[in-house]
Amino acid sequence: MGNEAYGDIRQMTPEEHWAHFNKSWIALQSYTYLGKGTPFLDVGVERELMPLRHDMRNSTGGVMAAPLCIASPEPWWRDDECVPAPVTMSYDILDPGHDVRRIEVLREVVSIGRQMGFSRARIVDADDHSRVIAISTGSGVSLGDVPPGFELVDNPVTELDDSPDLPRLRDVFGVVANADGSVQIDKVTPALSSPHAALHLGPINIALEAVAMDELERVTGSAAFQVEHWTVMMVKPGYTGPFVATATVVGAGGRRVGVEATMRDQGAKGRIIATASAAFRKVDG
Repeated sequence: MGNEAYGDIRQMTPEEHWAHFNKSWIALQSYTYLGKGTPFLDVGVERELMPLRHDMRNSTGGVMAAPLCIASPEPWWRDDECVPAPVTMSYDILDPGHDVRRIEVLREVVSIGRQMGFSRARIVDADDHSRVIAISTGSGVSLGDVPPGFELVDNPVTELDDSPDLPRLRDVFGVVANADGSVQIDKVTPALSSPHAALHLGPINIALEAVAMDELERVTGSAAFQVEHWTVMMVKPGYTGPFVATATVVGAGGRRVGVEATMRDQGAKGRIIATASAAFRKVDG
């Protein structure tokens, strides 16, 4: 399907590097559309905050996994420090946050080396830090060093009025359902691209959760589930597309049900680019 990203930042000269990052960062909608600013990268952002809108909730009003992945991307290894890429991202949802309107991420960097980074965080109610919505942890790799000269990016978030009429995140991010139960993203665009031209973690998680929820409803006949655990492994970068995600329900007989999801880059000989392992709890009506 091709790749319409602005290019791979690793192929830029030191003089081009930060101009390319600025352009790519502003185009990427994972954070701006969900209303999440990033401290140390965005102008005027001191706290890592994100709203919890209707489009970030499941059918029972609880928080979905993908917005938490976007709120608290792991590891906490910033683009002004290296060219980062996630490897593992893991989330345990402790509170579905039905009445929470804004979350805040409290960071802890565990270890940053030359090639690997490890971090964890608490995702809390921004107005009551004693209320923990989720804990996250993850690891990642450095794809290369960055030159000096970084300046904060003027990257204002999208201000949306919260409403049940907001479009689903899967629709905003171009996730399309197929007749066989899979979902797909056609190609990498600037809105869906990391600065190194690969499909970004935001749309990957949105697509994986969409196919997991679709398959869960197909198998059980109900959409009334709350995600309680979500782990994603980023196996390979996705450059070509279409990116097709499938899911399998595991142990559907109990109140807690597992889902295994896989995303492949069909334009790269179907290689796996990401997997998700999740646990959902049945919510009584």
